[in-house]
Order: sequence, then structure tokens, then C-alpha cells
Amino acid sequence: MNLSLKQYRNIDLLIMLVMLAAAEFLITKAATVWFPSELYVLSPTVAVMCIVMMRWGPFAAVHAAGGGLALCIASGASPEQYAVYCVGNCLGLAALLLFKTWGKEKIRNSIVYTILFTVAAFCAVQTGRWTVSLFFGAEPGSIVRLFASDSLSLAFDVITVLIARRIDGLFEDQVSYLVRTQSERNKESIPDEGDTEYNDI
Repeated sequence: MNLSLKQYRNIDLLIMLVMLAAAEFLITKAATVWFPSELYVLSPTVAVMCIVMMRWGPFAAVHAAGGGLALCIASGASPEQYAVYCVGNCLGLAALLLFKTWGKEKIRNSIVYTILFTVAAFCAVQTGRWTVSLFFGAEPGSIVRLFASDSLSLAFDVITVLIARRIDGLFEDQVSYLVRTQSERNKESIPDEGDTEYNDI
């Protein structure tokens, strides 16, 4: 079955969203039910956002909001917390500006730039959550608590994205990936000069 680019993109985005929502929901449920006294939290949202930003750019906004929504549902959040996580997460898309500065290929191919990109997205998400929380009366100093409690997530995000970049096509612009793989298939289908069938022509 041949898919258009739009169909391929929509299926890919949906798969990523379902995986993220399921993981975020289960991890949050485990934290609130099994380890409710733990100070640190773990969230895969930023890692998935980074991968989707590399693959499809601003479409990662869907996953930013979706990850926040899954977390809030699992934790029984208040309406204010829904806004903090769903809207605040979207500020993580500020990391897209680094594609303009460094280029996707440099970020994808360099461990250092991959880490910097992930850290930038993480910091942008935390800043977004903090900014939204200020509208609901949070103290300006609460940003320190946000970063401190989510430090485990930062380590998880960096490791996950570094692993993703080692898997062919996963942490890669998908238009470039499709062009590259199609070009490779075309080369493989061209008969070699040494082939008997070719020489008989």
C-alpha cells in the first residue's frame, strides 16, 4: 500500500502520541500509587517531543499537550494543573529555533548538539510550566522546585534521545529520511556493470 506523505506523517504522529500517552499515564500512576512520597518525578514527554520535533517540526505541539494531558488525568490534577502542563509544555517548541541556528543535521549527528538540544527543550518546558503557574498565583521562586523535582526526567530525556539518534531514521527529519531511503533503494535496483544480464544488452 502506497501512502502519501501526509498519511505517513499522520500515522507516525498518532503512533508517537499513543505511545507517549500510555507511557506518561502508567509512569504517573505508578508514581502516585506506589511511590507517592518520592520528591522526584519521571516523564517521557520532553524526550518524545524532541524526537517528534526532529521528525516533523512544530507538529510536536500535539505531543507536548498530549503528554501533559495524560499526566494530569493519571494524577487527578486540578483545572489549573491541566493548564500548567498542557499549555506550559508547548513552550518546549522554542527548541525548534535551534534548527535555524545549528541545522537539523548537526543536532542529529553530534552527541554534544543532541544533548544541548534536549536540555534546551527541557528548560523551555519547565519555564513554560512555571510561566503558566504564575497566572494561578504560584511564587516566582517555584521555578527552582520545578527544575529540582524534574531533574531525573532530564537525565532520562537525554539518554532516551541519545539512544534514538543511534537508531536509523528515528531521530531524523522524515522528509530527508524518505528521500534518502528511496535513493538507496534506487541504487540497489540498478544492475551492476558486472552483471551478466547487463552485459548482454
